[in-house]
Amino acid sequence: MSPHPSPRKSARTLLLALLSCLALHARAADELRIVTEELPPYNMTQGGKVTGLSTDVVQAVLAEVGMRGTSIQSMPWARAYDIALNSENVLIYSITRTEKREKLFKWVGQIAPVRWYLVSLPGRNIHLKNIDDARSYQIATVNEDAGEQYLVSKGFAIGKNLQSSNKYEFNYEKLKLGRVDLWITNELNAIYLIRQAGDDPAGMVRSLHLSDMGGSDGLDMAFSLKTPDAVVERFRKGLETIKKNGVYESLLKKWL
Repeated sequence: MSPHPSPRKSARTLLLALLSCLALHARAADELRIVTEELPPYNMTQGGKVTGLSTDVVQAVLAEVGMRGTSIQSMPWARAYDIALNSENVLIYSITRTEKREKLFKWVGQIAPVRWYLVSLPGRNIHLKNIDDARSYQIATVNEDAGEQYLVSKGFAIGKNLQSSNKYEFNYEKLKLGRVDLWITNELNAIYLIRQAGDDPAGMVRSLHLSDMGGSDGLDMAFSLKTPDAVVERFRKGLETIKKNGVYESLLKKWL
């Protein structure tokens, strides 16, 4: 008997391996749940489709790892955050990587730039040298987002000097109406929402740059802890690839 398999057997073995690989990818796509929130221009729903800078990056990574077409669900941040904390095989974005969250997720990497500020409007005469100077003011936050978690960690309290909402656009409305004095937000989100409201972002007053927020220079994508390490590593390599081959840079230029 020949010690070498016949060409027909080799082809069959290769075909079976290929089919098995395709089935594995299909099953992974079916099992993977991707959640996000309405955080324009990073993630937002337009015409029934989730789009935005971060979404485009996630879609590029999905294509790179062979999982193109996986659906993305947009929902209030607190709900998305809870799902990612407590469920299996969940990918969440755009999420700020903070010390508090470090061990709560399996981190893939940074997908978009961000700078966090306490924002006010002209004529309010709010002068802040540090975070302690903001304690006497009412601040608009979003439920369980990084800005709110940051302020709570600094001793601020919801219902006392924090007014929590479940949508970012509500906070700009509160600021305009004088219901709050300050708004904790990332710069691109603030600029987008101010323009959407028909106002000029040049009038936005950056009262305090929150440079000590963990991950304050970027937003990430991350997996729930109950996700296999092999899946997380595939996505890390996929993100690394699109950053090396120029795809990531082209997406930044498209949106920024």
